[in-house]
This record gives sequence, C-alpha cells and structure tokens, in this order.
Amino acid sequence: MFVVVGVTGGIAAYKTVSLVRLLVKAGHDVHVIPTADALRFVGLPTWEALSRNPVTTSVHDDVARVRHVALGQSADLVIVAPATANTLAAMTAGLASDLLGTTLLATTAPVVVAPAMHTEMWRHPATAHNMDVLRSRGVHVVGPADGVLTGGDSGPGRMSEPEEIVAAALALVGRPRDLEGLSIVVSAGGTREPIDPVRFLGNRSSGRQGVAIARAAADRGARVTLVAAHLDADVRPDPRVEVIAAGTADELGRAMDAVAPDADVIVMAAAVADYSVAAVSEHKLRKQDSPGGLTLELRENRDILAGLATARRPGQTIVGFAAETVADEAELRERARAKAARKGVDLLAANAVGWTRGFESSENALTIVDATGDVLATVAGSKDDAAHALLDAVLTVRASMRH
Repeated sequence: MFVVVGVTGGIAAYKTVSLVRLLVKAGHDVHVIPTADALRFVGLPTWEALSRNPVTTSVHDDVARVRHVALGQSADLVIVAPATANTLAAMTAGLASDLLGTTLLATTAPVVVAPAMHTEMWRHPATAHNMDVLRSRGVHVVGPADGVLTGGDSGPGRMSEPEEIVAAALALVGRPRDLEGLSIVVSAGGTREPIDPVRFLGNRSSGRQGVAIARAAADRGARVTLVAAHLDADVRPDPRVEVIAAGTADELGRAMDAVAPDADVIVMAAAVADYSVAAVSEHKLRKQDSPGGLTLELRENRDILAGLATARRPGQTIVGFAAETVADEAELRERARAKAARKGVDLLAANAVGWTRGFESSENALTIVDATGDVLATVAGSKDDAAHALLDAVLTVRASMRH
C-alpha cells in the first residue's frame, strides 16, 4: 500500500520515526513529507533512511513528475503525525503553501491526523472549530491522548502512540461500510439531577465512549443520532451525527422515547442516575439552614434501558452498558450476564471502573455478552477500538436474528 506520512513541526515528530518504521516493517511503500519546521526536530536523512524513499519539502523538486500532486494522487492512505494546531488550521482553510498542503488537497485517499499540542491550544475554540470542520469532511482523528506534555504540563494534547495511530489508520483502509442503511441511536455522557439551582447529583462519565461509538457508526455508514447528557469540555460529537441534548435522567428518557421507534439499533452508553432528589429546592441550600448536616430524600428514576427493551419492535437491537466495581474479570462477566438478563437486552457491554480506571480516560476495556450470557467479545484499548468491537458484536447479533 502506498502510504504518505506528513510530519509537522512539533516535538512529537520524534515519535513519528517509530510510526514510519512500523509501516515499512509491515511492507508498505512509505513516502514522508516533512514540513520545513518538522526538519528542525528530525532531519531529512533520517526520514529517507527509514522510508527508503527520497524526501523533499518543496513543490519545486521533481517538477517533471508534477510531484506536488502526484503523491496525493498515488496515495492509498495519508497520515499526518504530529498534526500541530497550525497544520490543522491550514488544512481547514485548504492552504497549499508547501508540499504537504498540496498533497492533502490532491488526495482522495483516507486522511488520518494525530493532533499534538498543549492542552490550552487543543481546547481553544479555534482548534475545536477546525476539528469539527475536518471531521465533517471525513478526516479521521486519532487522539490526542491525555498525559504529560513538553515542559511538564499535563492534559489532553499528547500525540497518541505510533502503534495506536498505525492500527487505527490501517483498520480504516480495510473497514467496510457495513452499517449503511441502518439508523443507530446512541446515548452518552452523565446525567445530572438538581439539588438546588447551583448543585446536582452527578457522576464521572466524560461521554467519550458514547461519542466514540456514534463516530464509529458514522464511519461505517450508519445514520446516527446521539442523545447527549453532559459531556466533558474536550469531548465533541462528530459533525455527521445528529445531537439531542439532555440534562437529567428524565430528559434523557423522554429523548430516547422520541427517537427509539425509528432506530434499528439503540446503544445506551450514557451513565444515567439511578436516583433523583425528591424535592428540588428553588433556592440555594445554605449551611445555616441545616446546622449539623443535611438529609436528602432520593427517589428511584425509571429504568430507561429496560423500558426500551420491553418496547422494542421486531428487528430492533438493544445494547446496554454496565460500569461495575469488581474484584476480577470473572466477577465482571457474571455481573454482565445478570444485568443482560435483568434488562432484557440483546447485548450488554460491561467495564470495570474504580477510582483510577474506566472514567475520564481515553482507554477502555469491555466484556460484551449476548442475551444468553455468552461472551461475544472482549476488547482493551482505545475507546475507538472498543466502539468498533461493540459494533462488530451488534452485527453478529443482528445476523443471528435473521436465521
């Protein structure tokens, strides 16, 4: 496969050395296009030695072959890693000021970007807007990861590891559009139950997994609706996905009731509060109003997932999630089987959570069981990996329903 790797001017360029080595080792014909700034981090001889192909940054080299468009036309896959904030802005604007820019405009191949920048730059509204535009054009995004950055800062903005980028990019090329014609509804995020005008009962769900499932379904050709409770600030739904906002469990339940009848597949990935406050105060509760302590009466919320399963129409697939604190994998499997039976779902995806795992992370591990309690799949990796494994399981279940 003819793979173009664009390298831009960030310190993470040193990790792209390993990315190129992995692609070459896998037998691909790799052509590296560094920007001028990228060569200040890793030199041209390194890229030529690793890729085993000539490397240039100029549109004026090899003019006879019209190299400034030939690379893009020949590419089966384009990967930009690291993709700096400046590069993402240039891609959004369609700038063609160097060889990488002209190649990106000339290619019809899948394009994968691996963003890398400081957290403040990643969260800036301009970058967020650029990412929305690029995703709407079909650009695929891997990362960024959450971790230690250059200078000792920590947060989202770290370039994903080369192995993850390569795996995601190669999977993309071979990924079928096997969900075309299906309508999929996904819920995501955590509901919030008000106590008073300033406080609420909530949970630690970021919404990343549900958003990843919605994005993966869109990649595979489905028509997707996302019912989104509260998402973390850096978790942005794919622009191809219709989004319906919900705040409380009741609001999320009513939104699901409205869209469920027309859905072929429903994935309840949201972390829905089991309880809400029986009497919400119209005014902020103050310490002096309840000296020595405060007692809240909670009422049980309706079971949205079980209700959807009961009301399912023929041919509709219902998928539930369970976040469990467990001692080991065996206990997780047993809890998944019990919940699948109790809720009446077709699939149940369970993940172990705790103080330091499960929530607020770019990684996840799922155990997926069917209605009979059989384990259809286990997956550990990025939330995108988990999303595709879950969708594979959905297709397996739907195929069995037809027989």
